[in-house]
Amino acid sequence: MIPASTENITGLVLAGGRGSRMGGIDKGLVLLDGQPMVARVLERLSPQVGPILISANRSVEQYARFCRPVVPDRLPGFAGPLAGLEAGLAACATPYLATAPCDSPFLPPDLVPRLADALSAERASVAVARTGDRLHPVFALMHSFVLPDLQAFTRAGGRRMELWLRRLKWVACPFDDAPDAFVNINTADELRAHQAGDAPR
Repeated sequence: MIPASTENITGLVLAGGRGSRMGGIDKGLVLLDGQPMVARVLERLSPQVGPILISANRSVEQYARFCRPVVPDRLPGFAGPLAGLEAGLAACATPYLATAPCDSPFLPPDLVPRLADALSAERASVAVARTGDRLHPVFALMHSFVLPDLQAFTRAGGRRMELWLRRLKWVACPFDDAPDAFVNINTADELRAHQAGDAPR
């Protein structure tokens, strides 16, 4: 069963990517309506968890200004979200870890509680958000004991979260009532559209 206290859940904001679709800039620090996207994610995630970590491989000093521990990947070469997840799990001191990406500033205010209900109901190791037929694997809640399996998977060259999930008992948690909450801002055009007021608030 999931403990009622949020203090038993560590939050992890994934900000370790290359940002290649946005010209290689650090997406978490990009301003959306005058505020860094990572700040918006922290604002939404903070009430749902206890401690929070930021996964980042560059701009470490800038991310540290948000007064959260910054954890770099242990795997070399910007190895993707699983590398950030592995680093976060290694630094996690609570029984559970909840994850969200730095470029999704509209994440649901009840993301973690709903994932926790699904995790508990199915007695699963990982719960992942889903809208319609689409999984959102970087919006997840998991037991911290999955770290050894993730390490084995990545050390064998695995990089896709969907493939790693197949090794575990996992559950998809529906968020069909909030499909726009999982919008990723990946490009300059998407950023401009959201700043123009075309995105969910």
